[in-house]
Amino acid sequence: MNKSILLVLSLALAIACGKKEASAEDNYQPGGGEATTEAADPASYDPKRGEGKYDTVELGATLDQAMATKGEEVAGVKCTSCHKMTDEKLVGPGWKGVTERRTPQWIMNFITNPDPMIDKDPEVQAQLEICLVRMPNQGVSDDEARGILEYMRKNDGVK
Repeated sequence: MNKSILLVLSLALAIACGKKEASAEDNYQPGGGEATTEAADPASYDPKRGEGKYDTVELGATLDQAMATKGEEVAGVKCTSCHKMTDEKLVGPGWKGVTERRTPQWIMNFITNPDPMIDKDPEVQAQLEICLVRMPNQGVSDDEARGILEYMRKNDGVK
């Protein structure tokens, strides 16, 4: 009797853990859109711009302090649990020097549209191998992202 119960439970577990067919719900991505199962086409990817709606981002010669303060508030809620303001890795890479290494449009596209960029950007993929955790889409609005960028500029010494 015990052997047959054990056999039935093992079979039920094997069936429950087996592969299921994908549904539209399986492709849901927080922050909008659906995940795609298509292979990323690195040939169409612009590493200076990233992938997203931002082709150019105009920055002032000096820091917009009010925008940086708002960006710091947003970062405190959505970013700093994984990122330090130094070059030290926490969960994700540190932010020091990011505005010197990346274009403003790349940063804005990555903040607002991380999934396709993680799939296509070779440098981000290399960083993922170090950090081992994909940056989640935090649903950051355009204004929040612009504030975060200004906060990053402040962190990098823009006055």
